[in-house]
Formats: sequence, structure tokens, C-alpha cells
Amino acid sequence: MNIACTMASTRGGTDLLLWEVAERMQRAGVNLCGTVQTNTECGDDKPCDMDVKILPDGPVVRISQSLGAGSRGCRLDPQALESAIGISESFLPSADLLIVNKFGKQEASGRGFRPLIAEALSREIPVLVGLNSLNKEAFETFTGGVAELIEPTPEAVEHWLRGVLPKLAEPTGDARLQSA
Repeated sequence: MNIACTMASTRGGTDLLLWEVAERMQRAGVNLCGTVQTNTECGDDKPCDMDVKILPDGPVVRISQSLGAGSRGCRLDPQALESAIGISESFLPSADLLIVNKFGKQEASGRGFRPLIAEALSREIPVLVGLNSLNKEAFETFTGGVAELIEPTPEAVEHWLRGVLPKLAEPTGDARLQSA
């Protein structure tokens, strides 16, 4: 089973890392499935808007919802997330790699991307997941502790990917990554 996670310490760092890795993998000819996240700042006193780009080439789906001034609850729009998962699922049969922007609250509670992650692994498609410390224990339980924790750098992630993606292990694979 080839599953790994990465967790940056800076706010939005994991999102930026996975976005960059996805772009590099696409340029290297890797068929992607899943999501990468972008956040749009809405001002100092407002939380950001959260969007996910469905891999390989869109669409972009807003997964946050406005709860109004002073709200402190979870802003995730579960219906929008499920829509993004459904679209992502359609790309799984041709995928070399599944990227999941975050193993979040939905996944920790047994929903969200969990079924798609399990399906990818059953098809022997490697999975790369963004993680935060809040859901690390739930992720470890879900994966039975077999997921590899990768340093949050493009180089470390690409090193892992070279080991699990035959396409990148070929002699031309390294040259394609270098130019990406």
C-alpha cells in the first residue's frame, strides 16, 4: 500500500506544497486525480474563502460557506466537498496518483475522501494526502499506521513519488522532473 502524508507548519503551507507538486507531476506526464486547495484572503477580520481545484484540470469548487459575522463554527460546506469528491472519482480509473488536499474533519469522522482513498489503494494507485495536527491521529488509525510521513518540501515529496510511480522511475523520469 503506497500512501503518504505531508504536513507543513505554516498556515496554507501544505496547500501551496501540494499545488506545486501537482503542477510538477502534470508536467512530468503523471495522470492525476483528486484535489488541491487555494485560499483567498477576505480581509483581516474575515476568514479566507476555500476552493479546491479538481485534478487534473478543473473545475474549481468553493468548499467554504459564509456563516455570518461572529460565527465560530466549521465553515466547510459538506455538500460542496461531496460534489468535488464525486467529480474526482470520475478521474480515478485513469489516474497514476491520487492527491487529497486534506484529511480533515469529514475524513476523520469517516466521510469525505475516505472511500476514494480506499478505492485508490485497492487499485494500487498511490495516494498523497495533506494533513494537519488536529486529524493526525484519525489519519493514522485510518491507515493502520502504514502511511509514510514526508517532509513538507517538493524535493522530499518527489523522492517518495519516484519510489512509487513507475512512470517517474524510468530513465527519462528524472529529466522530466528536473525540467518541470
